[in-house]
Amino acid sequence: MKTLRNHFPKLLTVVLMLLGTVTVATAQAQAAPQRVTGSMTVCSNSPIPAGWVITNSYSSFNCPGTGVSYTITDSNGQTSLGVCSFSPIPAGWVVTSSYGGAVNCAGSGVNYSIMNSANQTNLGVCSFSPIPAGWVVTTSYGGANNCAGSGVAYTILNAANQTYLAVCSFSPIPTGWVVTSYYSTTTCAGSGVAYSIRKA
Repeated sequence: MKTLRNHFPKLLTVVLMLLGTVTVATAQAQAAPQRVTGSMTVCSNSPIPAGWVITNSYSSFNCPGTGVSYTITDSNGQTSLGVCSFSPIPAGWVVTSSYGGAVNCAGSGVNYSIMNSANQTNLGVCSFSPIPAGWVVTTSYGGANNCAGSGVAYTILNAANQTYLAVCSFSPIPTGWVVTSYYSTTTCAGSGVAYSIRKA
């Protein structure tokens, strides 16, 4: 009994230390942030998380500060989406069409069809679309009925694995490429000038 009495304080200390470790680990697990995916409803004055888009906008009593709610959707894992014209466009995505009369987008009435450019080599986009890094504008033309707001569309090309290209003068020039010449053209509405570029 004397031996047990002598060891009891040490045993109690070990047990308490183990309980403390379990408690801390549990608290850390509960505190770890979890990525929310799918869709949610937010007030129009809410920040929009990176990679999320606005798919609907409507009047709402739940947001007295603005009176407008948004439905936002996570673009992660998606290839194409319909969004309101005032939605942020995720990096690497492009606007392939635009049309008015969108009743689901209170505030603009304009909807965009957007597409993820990953695994694509060329795309037709509206002139106000973001151009992904490493892509170039090869042609530009007016009368694009599918691009309400500008009426101008671009053909864009992924410059990866290319060596020489002809691009419109307003095209972004990819890093590591140089302009070797320029010339007049009818295939670049808006400037009438094209560049010959090559990888340095």
